[in-house]
Amino acid sequence: MTLEQLSIFIAVAEREHLTNGAAAVGLTPSAASAAIKALENQYGVRLFDRVGRRIELTRAGRLFLTEARRTLASVREAEGLLSELGGLRTGRLDIEASQTIANYWLPTRLLRFCELHPGISVGFRDGNTASVVQAVISGRAELGFIEGTIDEPALASLPVHTDELAVVMSARAGHIASRTTPARLHELNWVMREPGSGTRAEFEAALAAIGVDCRTLPVALTLPTNEAVLSAVRGSSCAAALSRLAISPFVASGELAMLDIALAPRQFTILRHKERRLSAAALEFERLCRERD
Repeated sequence: MTLEQLSIFIAVAEREHLTNGAAAVGLTPSAASAAIKALENQYGVRLFDRVGRRIELTRAGRLFLTEARRTLASVREAEGLLSELGGLRTGRLDIEASQTIANYWLPTRLLRFCELHPGISVGFRDGNTASVVQAVISGRAELGFIEGTIDEPALASLPVHTDELAVVMSARAGHIASRTTPARLHELNWVMREPGSGTRAEFEAALAAIGVDCRTLPVALTLPTNEAVLSAVRGSSCAAALSRLAISPFVASGELAMLDIALAPRQFTILRHKERRLSAAALEFERLCRERD
């Protein structure tokens, strides 16, 4: 059994989806399938059942998932200790971040960290809030970055940046945008991020704060990335709520128009496991994120 096999198994098991799990660890579905099959053959145990087009964990698979997570977390802690002993000359830092942070806020900070500590290998994945939380709980990621806050007893959180959501439409629909008030938001068609994303959850909370029930909004389309939402809105008369970090180039170019809807600011938050000691690399990256903000 190898650590790579454990990582592949955990990624596929948490998603119960071979293609998505393989993508999470940077492999093709066939390579991930071969690794899991080798693990099953080596120990003579079946970890997944194929049910129609889906895969499901067997009872043995569910039991093994708990131990696999614990083992991988212990390995990360051992790597962190060696990193400290090496004075940040070597080691590994695993991070997972929700999409807005991953695409618009974190890259410059990651680059700065790599410039300062070239011997540290950085594993970086994006997801949504739900997947980031699970990654930190399982030990797959030492640090997680999400939009907003969560109530998870196993995790500690630290706010590192204040962001703003804005409601936008195509500039071609500017005549609609100019006369839209909070009370008339339900008259618009909406393109939304998927349930489980920080952007979706924070938008719904911001609407509630100004007395708008999100259930009254007609949702024309739900999409899994900010970029997909931006493309849909730019080519339609629909509205969307996205981070100012994501929309600013399109507002500046005149492609998108912002509605005069005041939404409460939200926090970008770092997550860590309460019971696991952070490696020197994780502590240094956390410090860098706070400092540069």
